[in-house]
Amino acid sequence: MADTKQPRRAPRSQSARTVHAVPVHTDKLPFDIEEVLRRVRHEVRSFADAAMFELAAKGHGSLFEQLIACILSIRTLDEISLPASLRLLERASTPDALARLTPDAIDALIRPVTFHEAKAHQVHAIAVRTRDEFHGQLPADPDVLQSFKGVGPKCAHLALGIACGHEVISVDIHVHRVTNRWGYVKASTPERTLAALEAVLPRPYWVELNRLLVPFGKHVCTGSRPKCSTCPVLSYCRQEGVTSHR
Repeated sequence: MADTKQPRRAPRSQSARTVHAVPVHTDKLPFDIEEVLRRVRHEVRSFADAAMFELAAKGHGSLFEQLIACILSIRTLDEISLPASLRLLERASTPDALARLTPDAIDALIRPVTFHEAKAHQVHAIAVRTRDEFHGQLPADPDVLQSFKGVGPKCAHLALGIACGHEVISVDIHVHRVTNRWGYVKASTPERTLAALEAVLPRPYWVELNRLLVPFGKHVCTGSRPKCSTCPVLSYCRQEGVTSHR
């Protein structure tokens, strides 16, 4: 009689690292998120840090400053949004100081960023409301942050993660693309990727994930023709959706 005994389940500590839902590829190693992120961490050490993390390192790490900077970064390259954020926050880094600037003055400081005119009004409105409604202290509450016009889960989570140490995942286009390309999750939108990652990603990596995958997605796992031939995690990556690579 054939042996019908079921294989033993992996211990809980091991299952936290390995995502068993990923389809089996005979030429790939079982996906180990801890090892993959270790390799990515080593790979990106020579690249510029993601803009908001670099902004915090330059002394602009308050929740208010991080939220403002994240709004400026939407659909804008880090190379443009970071200098614009620094110009603005060096002029006015508190809700009261920023509220005293006019939207036109803000616009002049952030002009290179995408949708600068609309963002100038959004930034000014956040500063005024923070000053008047919250007495100059922005609450560390994702629901409050997302109640501001122009602030979605990505900005709220990233600002809370960097400024307050909250264990939250911030999913931008790089995190969405890379984690789905790996086959670690399978989701059609950044919002669905966020929910999928919250279900499988070990919590110690929730904030760091964005910090790692922004430079990794910009320089290695690029949107078109990713550098698969030299990628340090190729042996784990399922290369989902990749039709052409370098």
